[in-house]
Amino acid sequence: MVAAVRVHKAGGPEVLTYEDVELPAPGTGQVRVKQAAAGINFIDVYFRNGAYPPPNGYPFTAGNEGSGDVTAVGSGVTDIKVGDRIAAVFPFGGYAAERNVPADRAVKVPGNISHEQAAGMMLKGMTAQYLVRRTFKVEKGHTVLMHAAAGGVGLILCQWAAHLGATVIGTVGSKDKAELAKKNGCHHVILYKDEDFVAKVKEITGGKMCDVVYDGVGKTTFPGSLDCLKPLGMFASFGASSGQIDAFNINILQFKGSLFATRPTLNNYAAKREDLLAIAKDLFDVVGSGAVKIDVAGSYPLKDARKAHEELEGRKTTGSLILVP
Repeated sequence: MVAAVRVHKAGGPEVLTYEDVELPAPGTGQVRVKQAAAGINFIDVYFRNGAYPPPNGYPFTAGNEGSGDVTAVGSGVTDIKVGDRIAAVFPFGGYAAERNVPADRAVKVPGNISHEQAAGMMLKGMTAQYLVRRTFKVEKGHTVLMHAAAGGVGLILCQWAAHLGATVIGTVGSKDKAELAKKNGCHHVILYKDEDFVAKVKEITGGKMCDVVYDGVGKTTFPGSLDCLKPLGMFASFGASSGQIDAFNINILQFKGSLFATRPTLNNYAAKREDLLAIAKDLFDVVGSGAVKIDVAGSYPLKDARKAHEELEGRKTTGSLILVP
């Protein structure tokens, strides 16, 4: 039996239950991991509250991201062995002291990256990687708008975009978050509760607007995000912490400057193992070099997952959050 946080029905943070569950030996192609830390992400909220239905129904063990040491390997596994330090992003099972994961979804963690860093950055960091390196390839001279710049993805993406030579504009909800964003690559910060972010972007850019908007907020920042783009600009919607964006008339992209709009996910960008390894390597390299620092700002005992969700949804958190078994 291993400790885990389970969801038996959709609902608020109170449906997260801390209990013991059976964990079978790793099957063919799987490895068993004793987790040192598990990452907390907003997608965990979507599955918990029913916005995203769990594919295999209830109950399920929440969470999808973690890092730890391999304690057993199933048949057919050749490139990972007992004792290896690995991290993985895989649907469900993350909020647990131990879990089985497919070996082809696991990546080895370099010695200069801690388990806590890895657990706090795999989903968020790899999301930032594909956003700045593939969805829209950020280069020197670009102007980038990042909503929720003090959030988990935001702090990583702002640092990375600045490292690549872009001018980074971020929106945040408080002065404390503004200071944090500035320390993490944001050249200009907009307090969206007090200021019209579209007007401020226009002012900051001298009317030239942005090459790309990265938006994990959703409902409350749309369609304003489109008005922050220059003609042929890219709107990348990768989350919806304020609610999903409603269906819209695609013709508005024409009238606002022949804009591009996409809703990317890591699952597609990392579907092939070689792509997963390349994304992870790029992330580990940029963090290992010191160009991007991982801010594990909140660490909670596994049994306190409910509190972590309450604070995450209450916009009381910044940076990366982890659970520690």
